[in-house]
Amino acid sequence: MAVDQSILHGKKILLGISGSIAAYKSAFLTRLLVTAGAEVRVVMTKDAMEFITPLTLATLSKHPVESEFVADSEKGIWNNHVELGLWADCILIAPATSNTLSKINTGECDNLLLATVMSARCPVLVAPAMDLDMYTHPATTENLIALKQKGIQVIDPGTGELASGLSGKGRMEEPEKLVELLAQQFLDRAPLHGKTALVTAGPTHEAIDAVRFIGNHSTGKMGFAIAEELATLGADVKLISGPTLLETKHPGIERTKVKSAEDMKMACEQYIDATDILVMSAAVADYRPKHVAANKMKKKDADLSIELEPTPDILKSLGERKKEGQIYVGFALETDNEIEHAKRKLERKNLDMIVLNSLNDKGAGFGHDTNKVTILRRGNKMANFELKSKVEVAKDIVGSILALYEKEK
Repeated sequence: MAVDQSILHGKKILLGISGSIAAYKSAFLTRLLVTAGAEVRVVMTKDAMEFITPLTLATLSKHPVESEFVADSEKGIWNNHVELGLWADCILIAPATSNTLSKINTGECDNLLLATVMSARCPVLVAPAMDLDMYTHPATTENLIALKQKGIQVIDPGTGELASGLSGKGRMEEPEKLVELLAQQFLDRAPLHGKTALVTAGPTHEAIDAVRFIGNHSTGKMGFAIAEELATLGADVKLISGPTLLETKHPGIERTKVKSAEDMKMACEQYIDATDILVMSAAVADYRPKHVAANKMKKKDADLSIELEPTPDILKSLGERKKEGQIYVGFALETDNEIEHAKRKLERKNLDMIVLNSLNDKGAGFGHDTNKVTILRRGNKMANFELKSKVEVAKDIVGSILALYEKEK
């Protein structure tokens, strides 16, 4: 079964290349990682440049290739190996020569790549590439064993024809397989892998006639940011979106576009039984016209009255279907008595958590790229957060969801 490579979307991969003929494969590897949505930066040793040019890899990765500690001595510009190590979500050295493996094992730092590895706090993977006699040499065997003991993941080389003309083990694993192994490595660490999340976002439009509607100022930015964060952490995300100009970025998000509250209700009911996490962040209209004109109503001098009726309470109906193990998250946008209203909604809708927005907070609510929220949980637990970008707020919300899972363990 193929590994889901969508987990690589947005991941920061530092690709290290050392001096082996297998460096030609690094171009294909870089292209595959970028195609999968990863952000790739390349660090090469001097010997690696004899086999493949930095220009090729810079073009494919869309980032300058680094190889020297000092980028410009006259201007005092240097490549900060510590920052490189902290930037990466994962370091993959492919190809990793016998020389490079030995130096990593003994802690030598005589080039930028080695210094970056020593500074890394992320997983480090190495894909050995060398001739058969070098690979089977006792020194190489000892180095590989020691690297594994130090937490470095060693990707076994393949068997086949080698550059020397010999045939045997020592070929660097193929780029397609390396991408799969990287994806699996991230999946194994993804806290929401195997979970299905249902997220609603944006407004609903309740038709008055063929061209007019009742709606609100919701843009969907908060819900889309939550969907992206859930997908980044490994969840299979179903996004039910009202009318909005936003587009999803993560390939792990399946989007269903709806218009009205009734449309959203039907879409949610389709997925809810297989859902582990429900996040109802959509700004669903509370009322809709009781009668919808089939054609555009003509403007008249007389006053116009439109009879309204309540829209379906989607969250309440879903709350009545809630099963053990499901986590339900609601939103409350309030202007007065905010905490009291949010607490009542938490209980009334059978929620595990509610995210409170107050229109009294500058920079929060509809139309902004920022938000300021208070998260309330059962048992009178409450956490206040400062004004942040909606992307950062999404991380806080999903972090609170993860805390609920930790509590269940």
